[in-house]
Amino acid sequence: MLVLTRRIGEEIVIADSIRVKVVAVHGNRVRLGIVAPQDVTVHREEIHRRRMEFAPSETDTVEASAQF
Repeated sequence: MLVLTRRIGEEIVIADSIRVKVVAVHGNRVRLGIVAPQDVTVHREEIHRRRMEFAPSETDTVEASAQF
């Protein structure tokens, strides 16, 4: 894991197309701004985890495709 220190207004760049900017810091909470291409999905970790719970597995998708 890469750990970086940034101040408010500073950014990091990932793969030339994703930018993460520190927008605000309030106590132990950090507000981030993220700019990414439309084909890149960005979710908070707890939302991502929940989406994965309800997403059909690859096996389900392949089996459904094979039926047609």
